[in-house]
Order: sequence, then structure tokens, then C-alpha cells
Amino acid sequence: MIRIPLSKPGFYILLLLFFSCAASAQNVLDSYIKEGLTNNLVLKQKNISLEKSMVALKEAKSLFLPTTWFETQYTLAQGGRSIDIPIGDLLNPVYTTLNQLTSSNKFPQVSNASEQFLPNNFYDVRIKTTMPIINPDLKINQAIKQQQTLLQQNEIDIYKRELVKNIKTAYYTYLLASKAITIYENALVVVNQNLKVNQSLLSNGKGLPAYVARAESEVKQVETQVENARKEQLNAQAYFNFLLNQPLTNAIVTAEPLLPESTEEILQQTADSINNREELKSLSIATAISNNILKMNRSFRTPRLNTFLDLAAQGFDFKVNNKSFFYLGGLQLQIPIFNGKRNLYKIEQTQLDLKNLSYTTELTQKQLALAAFVSHSNARTSFSNYAASLKQQEAAQQYFKLIDRGFKEGVNSFIEFLDARNQVTNAQLQVTINKYRYFSTMAEYERQTASYLFN
Repeated sequence: MIRIPLSKPGFYILLLLFFSCAASAQNVLDSYIKEGLTNNLVLKQKNISLEKSMVALKEAKSLFLPTTWFETQYTLAQGGRSIDIPIGDLLNPVYTTLNQLTSSNKFPQVSNASEQFLPNNFYDVRIKTTMPIINPDLKINQAIKQQQTLLQQNEIDIYKRELVKNIKTAYYTYLLASKAITIYENALVVVNQNLKVNQSLLSNGKGLPAYVARAESEVKQVETQVENARKEQLNAQAYFNFLLNQPLTNAIVTAEPLLPESTEEILQQTADSINNREELKSLSIATAISNNILKMNRSFRTPRLNTFLDLAAQGFDFKVNNKSFFYLGGLQLQIPIFNGKRNLYKIEQTQLDLKNLSYTTELTQKQLALAAFVSHSNARTSFSNYAASLKQQEAAQQYFKLIDRGFKEGVNSFIEFLDARNQVTNAQLQVTINKYRYFSTMAEYERQTASYLFN
């Protein structure tokens, strides 16, 4: 930036204005970022996914509690297997003897009986309760669900950082388009004045028709550039409002950001700062999840012990009495013996997943380090380009003043005037482009180093 010698009071006033303008510009942008983080639709979708993960964690915790349900059954049956009971064959000889001894018929003959196995007109009502006592899968599953919740939160933070970068870049693009409109409108004033001068010279017999035609062509060209810049501004405005989930035509409050004296203080961080990247945290969480899955697969040898209790009632013909009610409780023990080595194969697959994750983590670290290094270099280069374009703009403005004065005095030609005017316009555009390109590269650098702090 250009240094201007000032007295002490003037210096302090300028310093105060600098920081107040910088704070104002930062406050405007920060308010837009906060609005985007609140209203962005994609972010709202990801927050719903986080809520689902938290509900899944609660579900995993509930598996440690008893499970109780009501169950009833009513059966009708006819036929099928049966059991023969030879009551008549056993009792009838005895009854015959007794009748003979007593000279009476007090003991009648009894027929043989047959009962089917399937219960007919039978009801069974139960309140069943089960509860795990030994099951390592439940604890491991809870840990996995908790890690998945952290992973989902990490995904939200990743998108937040990308959203912040996009909002900043869109804001700077809008400012660039607005500044370009001002530059072209100023150029339009110059070419219109030049057209009037050439028309006046021609009417006084001192000019050339070719100069008037060329001046009119320059006016049309700059008018087209103004129109194109306005279209770019509308597109930038629509995209910016889209990120904020606002109507596309909403007006944007602008505050011109100020550049620092140098980038040394801003770019102190190096590629080591990628350790703050949520992508690496996600890979670390994914590794922890795979380790828990491996632990779960290895726990297949541990017996599973459950307890159960049934409070029930049974009977025929819907009869209920004191003999209908009963309870049934006990323990269930499950010990694996052989399943075709399927658990061993799962263990091997999980180990390969962990190995693949370690390679992915290493590759991601190198990719992020490269991206941070490139963004660091781009920020420095863009600042240097801005400083160089400032000097070019100053030289172009001085050159234009000399040529403009010479053209009015008849010393310089019309072609030299047009060339000088184009140089000023291009130099002003280049300064503006380099300025907002610098801010965009700083937003990218901030993204690559995960240095933006969320409130």
C-alpha cells in the first residue's frame, strides 16, 4: 500500500479510520456468514442426519435395558398325532369282579380313551421379558454409534468450512463486479466527453469524421462493457443469496475490505496446520470405528447369557381359575462351537479395512499438505500481483493525464489518447481483480488450514 507522510494527529486519525472501516467490513461479512450457517438448506439437511445419529445412539443405549412385550395365542385343532390310554382294559376286569362280589352293578364298564397332542380350543396369554446379562456386542455397538455421531458432526463442520469459503468468495465476486461497473461508468464519462470534443472539432472544421466515428465506437464498446458488468453483478448477487437461502434478488450490503501492509502476519501458518482439518479427524474416527468392529468380530468366542421371565395364563374353553396362572423364568446361554470359520473371515476383512484406512489417511495428509502449500503460495503471489498492479495503475493514470492534455492541445493523436484511456481502464480493472483475487485466495487458504473459528 502507498505510504503517506502525516503529522502525529493526522496519522492517528487515519489509523482510527482504517481500523473502523476494516472492522465494519468484517462485521458485515461475518453477519452474512452467520446468516448462511443458520439458513443454508444443505446444512439443515446435514443437521437432520446428525439428529438421526444421536437417536441411533440412544437406541444403542436402550439395548442394555429389559425388553417386555405382550403375547397371546388361541388354537383350534382336530386330528394329528394322539396317544391311546387303555383305561377300560385296565379297570373293566376289576370292576367286573367287584360287581360279582357285591352282587350289584355299582361299577360300570369304562371305555378306553384317546387324546390328541394338538390342543383344541386352547388359549395362552403371556407377558414376556428378556434382558441381556453377558453380551459384549452391546457395549461395542454403543461405542460405534457414539463415534458415528462424532463423524456426522465432523461432516457438518467440513461443510461449514466450505460454506464459509464459498460465501466469502461470492461476496468478493459481487464486490468485484460492482467495482467493475464503477470503473466502466467512469470510462464511459471520459469517452462521452471525448465524443463531444471530436464532434465540436468536426463542426468547426478542425476535426476528422473518422475520429468522430471511432469515438462513437468507443462509447458503444464501453456501454457494452458496463452492461456485461451489470449482468455479472446480478449473477454474483443471485449466487450469494442462494448460499444464504434468501431470495435471489435481495440487496447485498457492501463494505469495502482493506488490505494489510503485508501478508507476513496473516500467513504465518504452514502446512502443519492441516492437523486441524476435519477430514483427518473423520479418518481417525473411521479408524476407531473399524477397530471396534474388529473387537466385536473377535468377541464371537465369548458366551452370550440372557435371562427371561414369562408371566402367563393357559387354559381350555376360555376358562380362568387359580390353576390357569403361572410364571416361567430362567437363563439362556449361547456358546459358539462351529460356523464354518465365518467369524474368522470377518476378522480378516476388518483387518484389511484398517490397513486400507491407514493408507488413505497417509495419502489424505499429503494431499491436504499440498493444498495448504499451494494456497499459501497463491495468497503471497496474489498480494504481490496487487502491489505491482497498483504501481501500473499509477503510471497509467499519469500517462493518461499527459496524453489527454496533449490531445486537447493538438500535440498527441487521437489513437494515442484512446490507447492511454484503455491503459487506465485496464489498469484499474487489474487492480480490482488482483485485490479481490487476493481476498479469495485468503479465503481458500483459511479453508485449507481450517483456521476459521466458529462461534
